[in-house]
Amino acid sequence: MDREQLARKLNCPVPLFPLHQVVLFPHAVAPLRVFEPRYRQMVDDAMAGDKLLAMATFAGDRWKREYHGRPPLRPAVCVGQIVQEVHEAEGRSIIILQGLCRARIAFELPAKENRLYREAMLEPIEEAADDRSLAHFRETFADALESKPLCDFRHAAALAEHLREPDLPAAAVLEMVTISFVDELESRYRLLAEPDPESRARLLSRELAGLAQLLRRAEPQRRVESPKGCHWN
Repeated sequence: MDREQLARKLNCPVPLFPLHQVVLFPHAVAPLRVFEPRYRQMVDDAMAGDKLLAMATFAGDRWKREYHGRPPLRPAVCVGQIVQEVHEAEGRSIIILQGLCRARIAFELPAKENRLYREAMLEPIEEAADDRSLAHFRETFADALESKPLCDFRHAAALAEHLREPDLPAAAVLEMVTISFVDELESRYRLLAEPDPESRARLLSRELAGLAQLLRRAEPQRRVESPKGCHWN
Protein backbone atom coordinates (compact mmCIF):
# COMPACT_ATOMS: atom_id res chain seq x y z
CA MET A 1 0.00 0.00 0.00
CA ASP A 2 1.59 3.29 -1.10
CA ARG A 3 1.40 6.59 0.78
CA GLU A 4 -1.47 7.98 -1.34
CA GLN A 5 -3.60 4.86 -0.88
CA LEU A 6 -2.95 4.90 2.87
CA ALA A 7 -3.79 8.60 3.14
CA ARG A 8 -7.14 7.96 1.42
CA LYS A 9 -7.94 5.08 3.76
CA LEU A 10 -7.16 7.23 6.79
CA ASN A 11 -10.01 9.51 5.78
CA CYS A 12 -12.22 6.86 7.39
CA PRO A 13 -12.32 5.78 11.07
CA VAL A 14 -9.63 3.28 12.08
CA PRO A 15 -10.04 0.70 14.88
CA LEU A 16 -7.84 1.26 17.93
CA PHE A 17 -5.95 -1.59 19.57
CA PRO A 18 -4.53 -0.08 22.79
CA LEU A 19 -1.89 -1.77 24.92
CA HIS A 20 0.21 -0.54 27.83
CA GLN A 21 3.42 -0.55 25.78
CA VAL A 22 4.56 0.37 22.28
CA VAL A 23 4.70 -2.85 20.27
CA LEU A 24 4.64 -1.71 16.65
CA PHE A 25 6.71 0.58 14.45
CA PRO A 26 6.52 1.22 10.71
CA HIS A 27 8.24 -1.55 8.72
CA ALA A 28 8.03 -3.88 11.72
CA VAL A 29 5.91 -7.02 12.04
CA ALA A 30 4.23 -8.02 15.31
CA PRO A 31 2.33 -11.22 16.16
CA LEU A 32 -0.63 -10.51 18.43
CA ARG A 33 -2.98 -12.96 20.14
CA VAL A 34 -6.61 -11.84 20.01
CA PHE A 35 -9.02 -13.32 22.54
CA GLU A 36 -11.16 -10.57 24.12
CA PRO A 37 -14.63 -10.31 22.51
CA ARG A 38 -14.16 -6.62 21.60
CA TYR A 39 -10.90 -7.29 19.79
CA ARG A 40 -12.22 -10.41 18.12
CA GLN A 41 -15.01 -8.24 16.73
CA MET A 42 -12.44 -5.61 15.75
CA VAL A 43 -10.33 -8.12 13.80
CA ASP A 44 -13.41 -9.60 12.09
CA ASP A 45 -14.48 -6.13 10.97
CA ALA A 46 -10.95 -5.22 9.84
CA MET A 47 -10.58 -8.44 7.85
CA ALA A 48 -13.87 -7.68 6.11
CA GLY A 49 -12.54 -4.26 5.11
CA ASP A 50 -9.08 -2.77 4.53
CA LYS A 51 -7.42 -4.81 7.35
CA LEU A 52 -6.12 -1.67 9.09
CA LEU A 53 -5.67 -1.28 12.84
CA ALA A 54 -3.98 1.45 14.87
CA MET A 55 -1.77 0.26 17.73
CA ALA A 56 -2.20 2.78 20.55
CA THR A 57 -0.79 3.11 24.08
CA PHE A 58 -2.50 4.09 27.30
CA ALA A 59 -1.84 7.48 28.89
CA GLY A 60 -1.01 7.19 32.57
CA ASP A 61 -2.13 4.35 34.84
CA ARG A 62 -5.90 4.67 34.66
CA TRP A 63 -5.99 1.72 32.28
CA LYS A 64 -5.12 -0.56 35.22
CA ARG A 65 -8.45 0.35 36.84
CA GLU A 66 -10.48 1.02 33.68
CA TYR A 67 -9.06 -1.52 31.23
CA HIS A 68 -12.49 -2.70 30.11
CA GLY A 69 -13.72 0.87 29.72
CA ARG A 70 -12.24 3.73 27.71
CA PRO A 71 -9.11 4.88 29.57
CA PRO A 72 -7.22 7.81 27.99
CA LEU A 73 -4.77 7.12 25.17
CA ARG A 74 -1.58 8.83 24.11
CA PRO A 75 -1.92 10.64 20.77
CA ALA A 76 0.77 8.89 18.69
CA VAL A 77 -0.16 5.55 17.13
CA CYS A 78 1.24 3.18 14.54
CA VAL A 79 -1.13 2.19 11.75
CA GLY A 80 -0.70 -1.43 10.76
CA GLN A 81 -2.27 -3.84 8.32
CA ILE A 82 -3.17 -7.43 9.12
CA VAL A 83 -1.16 -9.59 6.73
CA GLN A 84 -2.13 -12.94 8.23
CA GLU A 85 -4.71 -14.36 10.61
CA VAL A 86 -4.47 -17.81 12.17
CA HIS A 87 -7.67 -19.06 13.79
CA GLU A 88 -7.54 -20.90 17.10
CA ALA A 89 -10.13 -22.59 19.26
CA GLU A 90 -13.18 -20.78 20.68
CA GLY A 91 -12.95 -17.84 18.30
CA ARG A 92 -9.45 -16.78 19.32
CA SER A 93 -6.83 -15.97 16.71
CA ILE A 94 -3.28 -14.83 16.15
CA ILE A 95 -2.80 -11.94 13.75
CA ILE A 96 0.39 -10.77 12.09
CA LEU A 97 0.34 -6.98 11.94
CA GLN A 98 2.72 -5.07 9.66
CA GLY A 99 3.45 -1.46 10.60
CA LEU A 100 2.72 1.06 7.86
CA CYS A 101 3.03 4.60 9.22
CA ARG A 102 2.97 6.91 12.22
CA ALA A 103 -0.23 8.80 12.91
CA ARG A 104 -1.89 10.93 15.55
CA ILE A 105 -5.35 10.51 17.05
CA ALA A 106 -7.33 13.55 15.86
CA PHE A 107 -10.43 12.55 17.80
CA GLU A 108 -12.06 9.38 19.04
CA LEU A 109 -15.51 8.38 17.87
CA PRO A 110 -18.30 8.00 20.45
CA ALA A 111 -19.14 4.50 21.59
CA LYS A 112 -21.84 2.59 19.68
CA GLU A 113 -24.08 -0.08 21.09
CA ASN A 114 -23.18 -2.63 18.42
CA ARG A 115 -19.44 -1.79 18.33
CA LEU A 116 -17.42 -3.17 21.21
CA TYR A 117 -14.05 -1.67 20.28
CA ARG A 118 -12.80 1.91 19.96
CA GLU A 119 -12.38 3.85 16.71
CA ALA A 120 -10.72 7.16 15.89
CA MET A 121 -10.02 9.53 13.07
CA LEU A 122 -6.28 9.74 12.50
CA GLU A 123 -3.86 12.26 11.01
CA PRO A 124 -0.70 10.86 9.37
CA ILE A 125 2.46 12.38 10.85
CA GLU A 126 5.05 10.35 8.94
CA GLU A 127 7.49 12.64 7.09
CA ALA A 128 9.33 11.44 4.00
CA ALA A 129 12.86 10.22 4.66
CA ASP A 130 15.86 11.35 2.62
CA ASP A 131 18.45 8.56 2.48
CA ARG A 132 21.21 11.11 1.90
CA SER A 133 20.42 12.96 5.12
CA LEU A 134 20.49 9.66 7.05
CA ALA A 135 23.71 8.34 5.49
CA HIS A 136 25.89 9.58 8.36
CA PHE A 137 23.68 7.85 10.92
CA ARG A 138 23.78 4.60 8.96
CA GLU A 139 27.56 4.55 9.02
CA THR A 140 27.78 5.61 12.66
CA PHE A 141 25.29 2.98 13.81
CA ALA A 142 26.93 0.25 11.72
CA ASP A 143 30.32 1.06 13.27
CA ALA A 144 28.80 0.98 16.76
CA LEU A 145 27.12 -2.38 16.19
CA GLU A 146 30.36 -3.88 14.90
CA SER A 147 32.29 -2.71 17.97
CA LYS A 148 32.33 -3.56 21.65
CA PRO A 149 30.11 -3.70 23.59
CA LEU A 150 27.10 -3.62 21.23
CA CYS A 151 28.54 -6.29 18.96
CA ASP A 152 27.83 -8.82 21.72
CA PHE A 153 24.11 -8.60 21.00
CA ARG A 154 22.80 -11.46 18.92
CA HIS A 155 21.41 -9.41 16.02
CA ALA A 156 24.09 -6.72 15.96
CA ALA A 157 26.11 -8.15 13.08
CA ALA A 158 23.07 -8.68 10.86
CA LEU A 159 21.78 -5.17 11.54
CA ALA A 160 25.17 -3.66 10.80
CA GLU A 161 25.16 -5.50 7.48
CA HIS A 162 21.69 -4.13 6.67
CA LEU A 163 22.83 -0.62 7.58
CA ARG A 164 25.65 -0.87 5.04
CA GLU A 165 23.34 -2.18 2.31
CA PRO A 166 22.53 0.88 0.17
CA ASP A 167 19.51 -0.73 -1.50
CA LEU A 168 17.64 -0.94 1.80
CA PRO A 169 15.76 2.28 2.73
CA ALA A 170 17.51 4.03 5.58
CA ALA A 171 14.31 4.76 7.50
CA ALA A 172 13.32 1.09 7.47
CA VAL A 173 16.72 -0.08 8.73
CA LEU A 174 16.74 2.51 11.51
CA GLU A 175 13.32 1.25 12.61
CA MET A 176 14.86 -2.24 12.82
CA VAL A 177 17.63 -0.91 15.06
CA THR A 178 15.04 0.80 17.27
CA ILE A 179 13.00 -2.39 17.65
CA SER A 180 16.08 -4.46 18.48
CA PHE A 181 17.85 -2.13 20.92
CA VAL A 182 15.35 0.23 22.55
CA ASP A 183 13.33 -1.45 25.31
CA GLU A 184 12.43 1.40 27.66
CA LEU A 185 8.76 2.25 27.12
CA GLU A 186 9.06 6.04 27.23
CA SER A 187 11.97 6.00 24.78
CA ARG A 188 10.03 3.79 22.40
CA TYR A 189 7.05 6.12 22.54
CA ARG A 190 9.22 9.19 21.86
CA LEU A 191 10.65 7.44 18.80
CA LEU A 192 7.16 6.53 17.62
CA ALA A 193 5.79 10.04 18.17
CA GLU A 194 8.65 11.84 16.37
CA PRO A 195 7.65 12.40 12.71
CA ASP A 196 11.03 13.64 11.43
CA PRO A 197 13.44 10.84 10.42
CA GLU A 198 16.57 12.85 11.24
CA SER A 199 15.26 13.72 14.70
CA ARG A 200 14.45 10.05 15.27
CA ALA A 201 17.97 9.13 14.21
CA ARG A 202 19.41 11.58 16.74
CA LEU A 203 17.19 10.13 19.47
CA LEU A 204 18.27 6.63 18.51
CA SER A 205 21.92 7.72 18.56
CA ARG A 206 21.53 8.84 22.17
CA GLU A 207 19.80 5.57 23.08
CA LEU A 208 22.61 3.48 21.60
CA ALA A 209 25.28 5.60 23.27
CA GLY A 210 23.52 5.26 26.62
CA LEU A 211 23.21 1.51 26.22
CA ALA A 212 26.89 1.17 25.29
CA GLN A 213 27.90 3.27 28.31
CA LEU A 214 25.77 1.12 30.61
CA LEU A 215 27.34 -2.07 29.29
CA ARG A 216 30.88 -0.70 29.70
CA ARG A 217 30.14 0.17 33.33
CA ALA A 218 28.80 -3.33 33.88
CA GLU A 219 31.71 -5.04 32.10
CA PRO A 220 33.67 -6.02 35.25
CA GLN A 221 30.60 -7.71 36.70
CA ARG A 222 29.80 -9.36 33.38
CA ARG A 223 33.25 -10.93 33.25
CA VAL A 224 32.81 -12.33 36.75
CA GLU A 225 29.21 -13.55 36.54
CA SER A 226 28.52 -14.43 32.92
CA PRO A 227 29.05 -18.06 31.94
CA LYS A 228 31.21 -18.80 28.93
CA GLY A 229 29.41 -18.11 25.67
CA CYS A 230 26.68 -16.02 27.26
CA HIS A 231 25.31 -13.12 25.19
CA TRP A 232 23.44 -10.05 26.41
CA ASN A 233 20.16 -10.20 24.48
